[in-house]
Amino acid sequence: MPDASVIPAATDTARTQRVALIALLAGALGIAFAPIFVRLSEVGPVSTAFWRVAFAAPVLALWMAAEPRGRSRRPSSVRDYASLSLVGLFFAGDLAVWHWSIRYTSVANATLLANFAPIFVAPVAWFLFKERFTGRFVAGMLLALAGALILMGQSLRLSADHLFGDALGLLTAAFYGGYILSVGRLRAEFSTATIMTWSGVITALVLLPLALVSGENLTPPSLDGWGVLLGLALFSHAGGQSLIAYALAHLPASFSSVSLLLQPAAAAVLAWMLLGEPLGALQAAGAAVILVGILMARRGSR
Repeated sequence: MPDASVIPAATDTARTQRVALIALLAGALGIAFAPIFVRLSEVGPVSTAFWRVAFAAPVLALWMAAEPRGRSRRPSSVRDYASLSLVGLFFAGDLAVWHWSIRYTSVANATLLANFAPIFVAPVAWFLFKERFTGRFVAGMLLALAGALILMGQSLRLSADHLFGDALGLLTAAFYGGYILSVGRLRAEFSTATIMTWSGVITALVLLPLALVSGENLTPPSLDGWGVLLGLALFSHAGGQSLIAYALAHLPASFSSVSLLLQPAAAAVLAWMLLGEPLGALQAAGAAVILVGILMARRGSR
């Protein structure tokens, strides 16, 4: 007969994981709006990325300051600040390299390859952090990646001229994979607000000189332009990215990286609804395959 005290603990764990899964998927939907905001932005791509984290930083800092003392540990050592800075560097690399990749390859290629983070996260999580995978999880991951390929397939342009840009797209995925893994590990020590605040400051400090060196216009010419940047910062970053950071404390990093493939599917639907971009039958099929793959990966995730 099982220990009665084990049953409530198991129930609480299952409930926490359900909440985390909802937060992860909601966060993926939140960052799915990011390409819409970037498309509407009146400044360059790297400048847009800078304002994304710069505008979110005060809100996240207020959230961190409002947290009750003792609920989570505050950074206090060189190691703590180095670990939080690493998260910011990974995220800065993700944003900057992805924007550069668009200059050397098609938007479709850059977007697809940037979402290949699972191919980096799963091996590293297995090798370094001893995550173990079932055959069903691996099949679900491959199916979700295939769905992303179908989703973007009509827009892909395979050419030797795009090899450098395509390589940058894969490097983007590696940076985002590093971000997912590092946040997942740090969430055992720090709160979501602490990680988002400190890493966001580092990301902004890296992106500002990159935006200035690139020669982009740093300030939008209209109030609408400022509104777009504010929406990107508050909705996609402070909202969507924070939900993802919260979820990474309770879900395996490998499964989380697969679930985030919901983002390109949601972005395609949003672009169809808000920007009038066509959504064909093949794209709809790709989005459906992604969802099936995520579901299969979830059922096969330990």
